[in-house]
Amino acid sequence: MNKEELKIRLAELCPSAVLEEGGEWTTAVIDPAGWDGFAQQLRSAEGLEFDYLFCVTAVDWKTHFMMVYHLTSTVHRHTLVIKAKLDHECPVIRSVADIWRTVEFHEREAFDLMGVEFTGHPDLRRLFMTDDWRGWPLRKDYDDPVNMIKL
Repeated sequence: MNKEELKIRLAELCPSAVLEEGGEWTTAVIDPAGWDGFAQQLRSAEGLEFDYLFCVTAVDWKTHFMMVYHLTSTVHRHTLVIKAKLDHECPVIRSVADIWRTVEFHEREAFDLMGVEFTGHPDLRRLFMTDDWRGWPLRKDYDDPVNMIKL
């Protein structure tokens, strides 16, 4: 499946997705409300079979967060990037740990360092910071008076 065929297939599965142009990989921006259903389709739809989620990133744009998921199909050798815009005051998105087990630690990292909530995650807790740590150290508005870090 080439890039154009992949875009057509994505538009069929998620008509509300906005496809970004110009990147190395096909990129779709989706509404986070439908992420878990769309993710299941990406995993199981014939011809897509995105069976490997290899990177998850939370980006703080000060006004909102962007969750970025990198998927690949080891069967068909195509790669896809999914982006979901989250509210900065209450960043919440459905966990996809039941679809791709590799995402469990990625989601815990985004929770621990950025404060993104992943509903339905099987073990959402701090990964690097201590349980009593207050705040989200990779957010741009994080203030660390001890180490004087200000982004």
